[in-house]
Amino acid sequence: MKRLIQIACAGALLLGTMGVSRAMAQDPIVTAPIIVSEAAPIIISAVKPKPKFTGLAKFEGTVLVANSVQITVKAMGNDLAIQTFPLSEAASAKMQQIIDRGGYQYGDKVRLEYDPQSMRVVKFKGKPSKPL
Repeated sequence: MKRLIQIACAGALLLGTMGVSRAMAQDPIVTAPIIVSEAAPIIISAVKPKPKFTGLAKFEGTVLVANSVQITVKAMGNDLAIQTFPLSEAASAKMQQIIDRGGYQYGDKVRLEYDPQSMRVVKFKGKPSKPL
């Protein structure tokens, strides 16, 4: 009789585990399939080219060396930024006139307008100090 009760309990336990569903963590998530039409592409955003800057860049500083072909200038706010710019033909003619009257001396303040692609000075403005 004791043996019969053990077999009945084991059978009930076996039938009880078969009727229980599996744990939800083990089930894969069932979702509806995403259907994408291949005929019409999805456009997120169009690539726009950056416009090229056609204006003149400005540089303000103090003159280190200036002649009729080029000018070397130290930036106004940053003492370590030293730039040498070649002069365009019109700026070279203007610089030659200034050199004839004494020219720029070390420390004169100037403002240059230059072409960013070629780094050539198109216009410059500044008061030259009196010649020595």
